[in-house]
Amino acid sequence: MVKIFIEEFRYFLVIILAVLIGSSETNGCDLFEGNWIIDNSYPLYDSKACPFIRSEFDCIKFGRTNLDYLKYRWQPLNGCVLPRFDGKAFLEEFKGKKIMYIGDSLSLNIYESLLCLLHAAVPEAKFNQVILRENVIVTFLDYGVEIVVFHSNLLVDIEVEKIGRVLKLDSIKDGQIWKNFDILIFNTWLWYARRPPGQQWDFVEYNGQILKDMDRVEAFRAGLKTWAKWVETDVDTTKTKVFFQGTSPAHYHGSEWGEPTVNSCLNETTPVNGSTYPSGLPIALDIVKQVLKDMSKPIVNLLDITKLSQLRKDGHPSIYSGRHGLDCTHWCIGGVPDTWNQILYSLL
Repeated sequence: MVKIFIEEFRYFLVIILAVLIGSSETNGCDLFEGNWIIDNSYPLYDSKACPFIRSEFDCIKFGRTNLDYLKYRWQPLNGCVLPRFDGKAFLEEFKGKKIMYIGDSLSLNIYESLLCLLHAAVPEAKFNQVILRENVIVTFLDYGVEIVVFHSNLLVDIEVEKIGRVLKLDSIKDGQIWKNFDILIFNTWLWYARRPPGQQWDFVEYNGQILKDMDRVEAFRAGLKTWAKWVETDVDTTKTKVFFQGTSPAHYHGSEWGEPTVNSCLNETTPVNGSTYPSGLPIALDIVKQVLKDMSKPIVNLLDITKLSQLRKDGHPSIYSGRHGLDCTHWCIGGVPDTWNQILYSLL
């Protein structure tokens, strides 16, 4: 108990110092460059007390006993400080607002993390939860804050036609729903790379042509360009803040982090040392950055979680989830997605 108090007091002093010297993201701090350090005041909440975690992310419930992964705090470089998440302040600040995460199951990962962070801050607050197929709406009734996850693996449309399921790389019909929210956080990539039987389409429509298949990286680029154009033309960014969540890494190949004899995240209990990842950044992130750069105005903020997540080979469910098999793609909750939301809150 004394040790935890000392750690919390030291962290409090660092926060105060950061405020006094004006350390912030706008004053030159890059919150996405840093390393993971042990902090015995972590985790930010008890996952067993969170009512929102789906079985595939609930690592402790499904038998994970090494809990060191919960003790790591992201430390940005150059003395910059990532403030501790304040759930009550978050709800007060966004009272009456609507927040939506749009994307695949990694959007669900960060979504449920935010719900747990908020519930831990105000455990007695009333909430209402509505599940509509793969979409979920949670409203914190005392604050009027509505938080939604909208399932869209590719962001662009898939339509069933006579020839089969057609991926339409130039069409986003669900945008009519999305644009009515105050904060939008988008994510995609994982399903563009999927091959049968997991592939979600039979044909691709691109530049007016129907194709049986195409280069998946180029398909991702085309879909993302369609999304960027939609943001520019359909979203009132004077009222709606838009974020794109950088690509989340998987950990199935130890050669990527300097352990060539390792072939999964199973039994990984510590992050990669330092602030660089041996195999470098994925091409999907390069495409995201280029598409955002090519937009006519800098109206989309990049939640660039890729590198900091690459360093966390220890943060996946592996075999400790309600799903059968080995999962080195998604993340335990609590865990790494809590840091994604901490940074998101700092950027907001």
